[in-house]
Amino acid sequence: MYDPTRLAALVAVAEAGSITRAAARLGYTAPALSQQLAKLEREAGAALLVRHHRGARLTAAGELLAGRARRVLDEMDQARHELARLAGLSGGRLRVGTFVTAGIHLLPPVLTAFRRAHPDVELAVTDYEPPAGVAAVASGDVDLALTHAYEPAAAEPLPAGVRAEPLLVEELVLVTALGQVLSEGGGGPLSVAELAGRPLISSAPDHPPRRGVERALAEAGATPAVVCESPGYALVCALVSAGIGVAVVPEMVAAMSPAPLAVRRLEPAAFRRTISVVHRGDRNTTAATTLVALLRSGFGRTSAT
Repeated sequence: MYDPTRLAALVAVAEAGSITRAAARLGYTAPALSQQLAKLEREAGAALLVRHHRGARLTAAGELLAGRARRVLDEMDQARHELARLAGLSGGRLRVGTFVTAGIHLLPPVLTAFRRAHPDVELAVTDYEPPAGVAAVASGDVDLALTHAYEPAAAEPLPAGVRAEPLLVEELVLVTALGQVLSEGGGGPLSVAELAGRPLISSAPDHPPRRGVERALAEAGATPAVVCESPGYALVCALVSAGIGVAVVPEMVAAMSPAPLAVRRLEPAAFRRTISVVHRGDRNTTAATTLVALLRSGFGRTSAT
């Protein structure tokens, strides 16, 4: 049986004509989407895509499977709509919290699927910079929220009655301006020790999720050139692109940045960001439970904690 998420990925590439454009539409990074497609090819036992300098096109096997996949996905959407009526999802309100990166790159395709299946449920989305979304779920201000945690950092305990399910784990990578010395060297992993003495764009060092990362970079000798108090990454990437310094950011941020950047992986790869959905478990509304399931199926990488 084929994984519906991978079938949706194949259909997206068929429609977009490019893995990069399809990944942006689905809220994946291009490497993550490529992994899903590679798994689908193994399941199918045939090559489904031919990559070329302008993008990607489907093979005959890919066209056949994509055509079938469209019908399967349409049937699944119809089934979700009919089940929603049985479950009482024909009205009401779903309140969702998110942070900026997830709100732009991860949440929209999931909300699109939810709206398609449950058009009568009113959606409300509120921006919460982590860890504020966790408190909003605990207080009942929202039904669920997307949040994140960084490594290295001390784990923050969850409020009573609140559960967190990891959805996506991504590495933190080094970004530099194009043409800088650090962007050379064949693009292989760069030792964290090599950051000693390098001008660093320090990203919100007083922001709780980033404190551990900032401390580890300082211990490696990275010298703050600019302290950027905003926890958002758009300004950080713009400063890096202008050659003011280098920065360590999540790989999704680097991949989606409108500013031109060079990217290097770090070694050892001990810097990570985990994106999770926070909810009230057995006390969830039907609508919240449904959206959590969509998030889990779309981006799930690990089991609940």
